[in-house]
Amino acid sequence: MGKLTGKVAIITGAASGQGAYEAELFAKEGAKVVATDVQADLLEKVVTEINDSGGQAISFKHNVASEEDWQTVVQNTVETYGHVDILINNAGIYIPNKVEDTPLDEWNRIMDINSTGVYLGMKYVIPEMLKSGSGSIVNISSIDGIIGSGHSAAYAASKGAVRSLTKNAAFSYAKNKIRVNSVHPGVIITPMNEHRLASEATKTFAQKNTPLPYLGTPEDVAYGVLYLASDESKFVTGIELVIDGGLLTL
Repeated sequence: MGKLTGKVAIITGAASGQGAYEAELFAKEGAKVVATDVQADLLEKVVTEINDSGGQAISFKHNVASEEDWQTVVQNTVETYGHVDILINNAGIYIPNKVEDTPLDEWNRIMDINSTGVYLGMKYVIPEMLKSGSGSIVNISSIDGIIGSGHSAAYAASKGAVRSLTKNAAFSYAKNKIRVNSVHPGVIITPMNEHRLASEATKTFAQKNTPLPYLGTPEDVAYGVLYLASDESKFVTGIELVIDGGLLTL
């Protein structure tokens, strides 16, 4: 029996990279996956692969910064599967800029997707979890939400907000058996990080500054997310799971 057998999981940003791997892994572990993303064509390929492999998945085109989109996704999920057990707030964007170089519209876009998207997801999924009597929410933050990297002011601020919001919700809903945890990846080889690792010099620098002798992959993060989503972590809430190859030990 899989670790998520009988569970219904909404996973945002599931069209590629980390989100796609999480969707595939969750389906293998028995979850009914609701995969969402703005990249509808890529998302459909992920869902088709899951279903062709014997898993269960459906997809929705979804802008996580849209309240209306969230209402539609949650409503359709409940109409299709009856309930929601797991929410993985994975969708996010990264744009490098220091404070003085960040245009206001860019700041707002990053905050809308990375922070407001997490808030909206919890706002509309938690009422369904309250009906069920339990649930697990995993919000994907970043080590940039814990330390200052100097690479992107808006990204760091948005991920710091996710970190704090997670702890607030964890405390608020613990009595309802709704667990809320955050995951903080380090340098992970994903499409979002392609521009950061484009040059061999940058990639070598990242490797040298990560204590483990290799960079992380979506698989490394997905297994941590799986743990927090499953009943194996039933006594775990409000934590920051850092998956960074030891970077924060420096």
